[in-house]
Amino acid sequence: MDKLTKLENRLQELEKEIRETKNRLPAHSTKPVIMMELLALEDEYDIIMEKIKILK
Repeated sequence: MDKLTKLENRLQELEKEIRETKNRLPAHSTKPVIMMELLALEDEYDIIMEKIKILK
């Protein structure tokens, strides 16, 4: 499997994890731990998107 394919696969995993994390967010009084997890996932998503752009 080449690097681009691995990055695209990880991107799909991250999309799923981000959706699941957002679904765990309460409507009010968001827990800091969940927000930190969501922000970390979104940061990794952005980094991988940049890497994919460079490879294409």
